Amino acid sequence: MRQIRLGMALRMAVVLVLVLVMAGCSENSGQAKVPPTAEVDVRVVNSEKGEIKIPANPTKIVGLSVVYPEFLQALGVTPIAVQNYHADFPTYLQEPFKNTIKMSIAETPNFEMILAADPDLILAPVWWSDKDYDQLSKIAPTVLLPQRDDWRDELKDIGEVLGKQDIAEKVIQDLVAQEAEAKQKLDDLVGNETVMYMMVMPNSFILYGDQIDRGKFIHTTLGLEMIPNFPDKDPSLSISLEKLPEYNPDHLIIQLNDENNAEVKQTYEDMLDSPLWKNMNAVKKNQVYTMAGKDWFNLGMSPLANSYAINSVLKAFEGNSK
Repeated sequence: MRQIRLGMALRMAVVLVLVLVMAGCSENSGQAKVPPTAEVDVRVVNSEKGEIKIPANPTKIVGLSVVYPEFLQALGVTPIAVQNYHADFPTYLQEPFKNTIKMSIAETPNFEMILAADPDLILAPVWWSDKDYDQLSKIAPTVLLPQRDDWRDELKDIGEVLGKQDIAEKVIQDLVAQEAEAKQKLDDLVGNETVMYMMVMPNSFILYGDQIDRGKFIHTTLGLEMIPNFPDKDPSLSISLEKLPEYNPDHLIIQLNDENNAEVKQTYEDMLDSPLWKNMNAVKKNQVYTMAGKDWFNLGMSPLANSYAINSVLKAFEGNSK
């Protein structure tokens, strides 16, 4: 009798162990459970794809599009890999980006280079990377942020994702103060004299008015007087060299779209040799200021680009007044 009871007890113990094992297996099926300590290091953020889990303190971030890397740097975060339009980074990014991987700019990002960079977070605007989201999100948590008309809103969006809202606001306010100070200095230097901002393209020239980011920066933010005959509602004008004398400012800010492009360089050299150019008011008064294309590429779209451009304009006009 004792042996029968002992056998039944053993069988019940075995059944109990099997039940516990099966329950454990069921609980761990599907996605592996994140250890409690790991959950503490994760934040949930909003994106154009819904809520996304990201590292609480990401250290290896890839910023896609040509402006997101600048937003990251403005917030004190140096990206590990970026898309770049020019072969060289702008002057103001060369030191902080000295170890940053250049992936060039293309309609489809270089997934292999992104994977090799081993990011723990990818940030991009939805208008730029929506089509690539599935592949990007397999590499690292990918946060797509909304399309904005104002770079300040983009900076705030990224600041919110990274928990750097206060820094984003400070960057914006610091730039406002810099703009106001520069505007006053330029008003003292230039007064009501007219200023034109022109970009040299292959075989043509683009003039910017105050209805587009670049021109708005020059004529509204810095308060420099536009030429009177620029069409009110046109953001920009594409003209030939022969038309240039029709827009004859006292001061001319000029930029080459791409200093390494042979056609752009030839157009620029032909312009300098032309009697039409030599007879312009700004040329005769030695009031032409040439700005680097790569340094002004993101003008009107980035606080770092704007800050650098403010200093460049002040330096040019102050140097001319001496």
